[in-house]
Amino acid sequence: MSAILELFRNSSAYYGGNAAFIEDLYERFLKDPESIDLAWRQRFEAMHREAANEVPHGPVRENFQRLAHESRNRAQRRSLKRLEPAAAEKQTAVIRLINSYRYRGHQVANLDPLKLRPAPKVADLQLGYNGLEDSDLDQVFHTGSLYAPDRMPLRGIIDLLQRIYCGPVGSEYMHMTSTSEKRWVQKRIEGYQARPELNAADRRWLLTLLTAAEGLEKHLHTRYVGQKRFSLEGAEALIPMLDELVQRAGRKGVKEIVIGMAHRGRLNVLVNILGKPPQEIFAEFEGKVRMSPRQLAGDVKYHLGFSTDVDTPGGITHVALGFNPSHLEIIDPVIEGSVRARQRRRGDDSGDQVMPILIHGDAAFAGQGVVTETLQLSQTRSYSTGGTVHIVVNNQIGFTTSNPLDTRSTFYCTDVAKMVQAPVFHVNGDDPEAVIFVTRLALDYRNQFKRDVVVDLICYRRLGHNEADEPAVTQPMMYKRIRQHPTARAIYADRLIDRGELTREQAVAMIEDYRANIEHGIVVARPVLCGLENTYRVDWKNRFGDDWRLPADTGFSKARLRELAERQLQLPDGFEPHPRVAKIWAERRKMAQGDQLANWGFAENLAYATLLDSGYPVRLSGQDSSRGTFVHRHAKVHCQRTGNEYTPLQHLAAPPGWTLEPKEHQAPFIAIDSILSEEAVLGFEYGFATAEPNALTLWEAQFGDFANGAQVVIDQFISSAGSKWGLDCGLVMLLPHGLEGQGAEHSSARLERFLQLCAEHNIQVCVPTTPAQMFHLLRRQLLRDYRRPLIVMTPKSLLRHRLAVSSLDELANGAFLPVIPESDPLDPAQVERLIFCSGKVYYDLLEARRARGLTDVAIIRIEQLYPFPKEAFAAVIADYPDTMEVIWCQEEAQNQGAWDQVKHRFHGLILDGKQAFYVGRPAAAAPAVGHRSVHVEQQERLIDEALTGRINPSMNRRIPMPTFDGSEETDRVP
Repeated sequence: MSAILELFRNSSAYYGGNAAFIEDLYERFLKDPESIDLAWRQRFEAMHREAANEVPHGPVRENFQRLAHESRNRAQRRSLKRLEPAAAEKQTAVIRLINSYRYRGHQVANLDPLKLRPAPKVADLQLGYNGLEDSDLDQVFHTGSLYAPDRMPLRGIIDLLQRIYCGPVGSEYMHMTSTSEKRWVQKRIEGYQARPELNAADRRWLLTLLTAAEGLEKHLHTRYVGQKRFSLEGAEALIPMLDELVQRAGRKGVKEIVIGMAHRGRLNVLVNILGKPPQEIFAEFEGKVRMSPRQLAGDVKYHLGFSTDVDTPGGITHVALGFNPSHLEIIDPVIEGSVRARQRRRGDDSGDQVMPILIHGDAAFAGQGVVTETLQLSQTRSYSTGGTVHIVVNNQIGFTTSNPLDTRSTFYCTDVAKMVQAPVFHVNGDDPEAVIFVTRLALDYRNQFKRDVVVDLICYRRLGHNEADEPAVTQPMMYKRIRQHPTARAIYADRLIDRGELTREQAVAMIEDYRANIEHGIVVARPVLCGLENTYRVDWKNRFGDDWRLPADTGFSKARLRELAERQLQLPDGFEPHPRVAKIWAERRKMAQGDQLANWGFAENLAYATLLDSGYPVRLSGQDSSRGTFVHRHAKVHCQRTGNEYTPLQHLAAPPGWTLEPKEHQAPFIAIDSILSEEAVLGFEYGFATAEPNALTLWEAQFGDFANGAQVVIDQFISSAGSKWGLDCGLVMLLPHGLEGQGAEHSSARLERFLQLCAEHNIQVCVPTTPAQMFHLLRRQLLRDYRRPLIVMTPKSLLRHRLAVSSLDELANGAFLPVIPESDPLDPAQVERLIFCSGKVYYDLLEARRARGLTDVAIIRIEQLYPFPKEAFAAVIADYPDTMEVIWCQEEAQNQGAWDQVKHRFHGLILDGKQAFYVGRPAAAAPAVGHRSVHVEQQERLIDEALTGRINPSMNRRIPMPTFDGSEETDRVP
């Protein structure tokens, strides 16, 4: 094959040896095509078309195009040198005018189907502004870099520019800083003149898709009068757009597509793109749906997800539509995370095989901050998915307002995407052929450059925000025009009829055929395939355990622990760590040898190492997660001499000389210092965890209260997705928590909020107080067949507390204890007071008790607050049958922390005659005081009250009898 190619190169007229001949011939062609031989003229014309329409393929064509482009530029430069000054000035004005159309032609493009507002006057596009006059219109000028004949009359140049840049497609790409990307887009737009190449069969299929989009909505509207469905009417072109995306992506080798979208048009996409059986939609309208055993609450029909396998010209493509709550754009980072996990599973580092599509609303795209945060993730190392195709269903009205002045401060709703250099293609939703053109252009750009791209589908909303809404109440003029406006399907059918490609009867028959299929419940999308084997699909069945009490063997070989610890301490030759890190390394070496008790950072990293060694990937992210906000983790270290970074957990393979046989491979580890985002990053990690149950996925807040910025993700996904949609995930949230006298914003991870969300065994909330507890908690998350999100209130001061340490034996042979009994050797018969607590306050109590020499007070730690370990709790109490006083002690305010969610656990104690008290700070609006001296005074007071029982009457600390109806949660998910 190579010999034949070499022979072709040496003999072809296009090869570099004939460059001089070709240049001369091509310059003659540019000046006067009729002056050269017909065969050569046809070759140049064909190559011209191909150069404009496609990215070059192969060395021969690339060589020709380079020579042709260079010779054309030389010819133009020679021609310009010969011009008189006045003519040269006019020629420069023409080039400037061409560039103005590229920059601003979109502002006067025919984009609005309703023509609600007059086109603005753009000075840059006027002849006079550029120093040209009407008398110049018939003058012939060079076209510069415009993909057109070398010389054209000005009138022809303007006509061509208006077709390309001012028709039903408005292109914004000149803001991009990459010249190669800009030229690529320019070549595609100008080469095709912003129109796709379609044959009669393609156009007929386009009408079929528009018929399906309109037909489903009309059927639902007449069959289920007044029921919400968030109709697609007015934006029916979304269906051919998605169909083209799926088919073209499949042709180019994409094996999985994951779609995120809000309500509008969702049912239409489910039926007409993903092939969801219509009868299932009808059953949802009629309330006849049977939920799966894992769905405890269920959800409305326009939030539900679906997945299917679609046949494409390139093979089978799996298409999934993510579940979505009512918070519109919050699905964006979740989809991106799911895509990243799927790409990792396939080894798809470039994003060629798995692709995200996000469908937005116009007001939401401009107004919701999570859109900006997600865009900001798109090109970062650990969050990129190889580019996302964004589709904005732009109904020009947002939610209830009709004036863009009320929905955004930018000219377009899509302007926010320009910050990541994304090209934006606006398209008139009533022109389906133009929609197909920008769809192909957007997908090819994404695949070529692995960057985000935006399609702004400008349309309208024929009905209200929902079908019970009357939009004319607030937008009378818009809806007067909408009522008079034909549908996109009707407009396109008339166009095909005028072309002679369709008869009126055939157009009507299409409608009747679709209606008959939908009424009989026949799948109306492209054929979908069932029962296919997919080696990359994850089976969740063995992760659906529903009993959190089932033990998991989280112990680990002590010898192996030591070896893994030593491997983490090995640095490359010549690597110079910071002196502070070197000191930490020296301490960890003592811990590995058993000469020093393990601290938090050592135990946590060792937990990751054991999981990696056992084949479980670990992904840790946060705003300072690699080092750790409190400088305790050091998952990455930096050479002070070269600046190079090194991640020991990625290099656990043993060097020569180790006594134990190393495994050939370890699972991948990544520690990510994320952008300063909570909402998008946590959403991304949640999406990743839902698609990858066999990896430990962790997100760490820099301070626990920073999770407030991601509350929507917590409320709508992490705490409720299992109940609504039957979706589980094992995401771990690490939230630094503890009142350290650092003010309100650096104290509380809002433990009470997570406990308020707890029900139906949806999440786990734990407050570990020792390194061994953290070690076993992290391992337990993967080693048991139980996947629920884990919320960990991690410490700050305990990271280096002299008492918060563990031995290697506790790591190797222990297990996570939901309740830790009294640790000092007290005589239960002498104990008069039981103090229950969680977290850092335990050590404050312990040190104060030891300092006072008290032996009649026992301190019990509740390490798992939900699901509440009632058996272990009862067993600890049973050890002190004669104790009459029980205290719950917390450092948080009374209306915060765990108190309100644990006090009913003391109900049985009160019936037994025991007195129960709350000890802690009084109720407060802020999580903590701002002055350290006040903090210290409060802390000393509550410790004293807890240990002595001298409860301040003014604090109203006596626990009232809680109401209790006997409906205690079961230990198994219903």
